[in-house]
Amino acid sequence: MSAAREETATKPAATERLTAPVEDYLKAIYTIGRGTGAAATNEIAQRLALAPASVSGMVRRLADQGLLAYERYHGVKLTETGRRAALRTLRRHRVIEAYLAQALDYPWDRVHAEAERLEHAASDELVDRMAATMGEPEVDPHGAPIPTRDGAVDETEYTSLAELAVGTPGVVVRVADEDPAMLRYLAELSVVPGKRVTVKSRAPYGGPITLVVGRAEISVGPALAAHVLTAPVTAKAAAGRRG
Repeated sequence: MSAAREETATKPAATERLTAPVEDYLKAIYTIGRGTGAAATNEIAQRLALAPASVSGMVRRLADQGLLAYERYHGVKLTETGRRAALRTLRRHRVIEAYLAQALDYPWDRVHAEAERLEHAASDELVDRMAATMGEPEVDPHGAPIPTRDGAVDETEYTSLAELAVGTPGVVVRVADEDPAMLRYLAELSVVPGKRVTVKSRAPYGGPITLVVGRAEISVGPALAAHVLTAPVTAKAAAGRRG
């Protein structure tokens, strides 16, 4: 990284509310990099459905604002300022999802799209009041951790259902939330946060995975199983903080 780029990467970002596109970029980079890792331009472009050339230009601008640390050919990472901004957006999104589900009885397959629209308009004060009304929930309806007001967040990495060993029970802790049809299907299968699952068998060469869910036996494909994260069955997990 050049001295000029390094200097601009340490400049404090403006204190005013960031624009919706900037918040979307920071949230995408946080998600791709799992909080602290790097994100490649092509990954960002794919996640945001934008042209790589457009993403490259925005990445340079965000680096100049002190929100990203950018190094050509090596991807980008959030600065501490950028990370805090990404977590504020994630907090708004996930609290809104939880509020829609708990207070307004929205189904879990519809809250993501609504939160995507509302996360840029809702104030932090409104979101804090929503969270307080619900008793400060720790996770959203899909099991994703909700950052605190101070920017603390549980970044535990879990094992996907596609990787869970045969015969090993697990508890579903989180599912991907961006595909409404997939969420409806998982609900039909009872593969939801808090549910205990066991892999009974796994067919070779990418074949179906047979699961025991409660008293039922079902089969799912590896692609679907990869979107379901599990934790080991422990006393704490069985009690179901995410149940």
